[in-house]
Amino acid sequence: MSPRTNTSAAAGTWRLGDLTVNRVGFGAMRLTGTEPFDRGVPRDRDRSIGVLRRAVELGVNHLDTAAYYFSATRSANELINRALAPYPEDLVIATKVWPSRDPSGAWWWAAPEQLRGQVEENLRQLGRDHLDVVNLRVPPSRRTGSIGEHFGALAALRDAGLIRHLGLSHVTPEQLAEARAIAPVVCVQNPYGIGASHEDRAVLERCGELALAFVPFFAIAGPGREAGPVAGEGDAVRAVARAHGVSVAQVRLAWTLQQGPHVLAIPGTGDPDHLAQNMAAGALRLSDAEMARLTSVRSADA
Repeated sequence: MSPRTNTSAAAGTWRLGDLTVNRVGFGAMRLTGTEPFDRGVPRDRDRSIGVLRRAVELGVNHLDTAAYYFSATRSANELINRALAPYPEDLVIATKVWPSRDPSGAWWWAAPEQLRGQVEENLRQLGRDHLDVVNLRVPPSRRTGSIGEHFGALAALRDAGLIRHLGLSHVTPEQLAEARAIAPVVCVQNPYGIGASHEDRAVLERCGELALAFVPFFAIAGPGREAGPVAGEGDAVRAVARAHGVSVAQVRLAWTLQQGPHVLAIPGTGDPDHLAQNMAAGALRLSDAEMARLTSVRSADA
């Protein structure tokens, strides 16, 4: 077996602007606890640091994080800083702004002029002088509205040298077009996985046409979202997993990665065993028949 089989390199690479990353990366949301934010049980700090270091050893060079990934006792950005600084030269750290949480954990959404403060908070927590990629995370209330004022504010911070590349999160094709008219976009983060709607796929396909990285979140969790996978799995997903002798999560990741060479994955975990499984999913190849069967799964069954 090739030494690359169970590493982040098994699925190949793609580009975030001028930065090349392995297609299987790592999401930091679950480093702070068994459930994100202040839900669940806090993770052991040393164990989370160990997972981050092991991820890099397995070839991960693309981390996804946010300053609002924190609980009462843990901060994802602080854990990344402690585990990996001084950072490897090829490590790309992407973060998100617009949403935020105050010290009590209450959520709030930034005005355009407040985005600089959010960028600077990420810089401080990560111990960096610039951010590789900053994604503008659009609130549900703005799904059909303009994002130009906020994206323009981020573009100004890019011009000032605080940000290297810009991305978008939870956007429509129209919002992607609006942002690209203001400044270059290198990636889009939208929810996507088995059972996704035709509307969700439209963004994935548009990114492929533009050669932009599409970085789906909730690819494993599906409708369970932050809480994780829902109880029970669709018969089709379980059958494919049994046929390959792998986990359902690995099938979900493999299916997602096979949606196109521009599709990345950022599965997150605080468990070393789950980390190894996620990396191995990059080498799992599903047949055309299996892909078609899983693509036909409805959202309610996924």
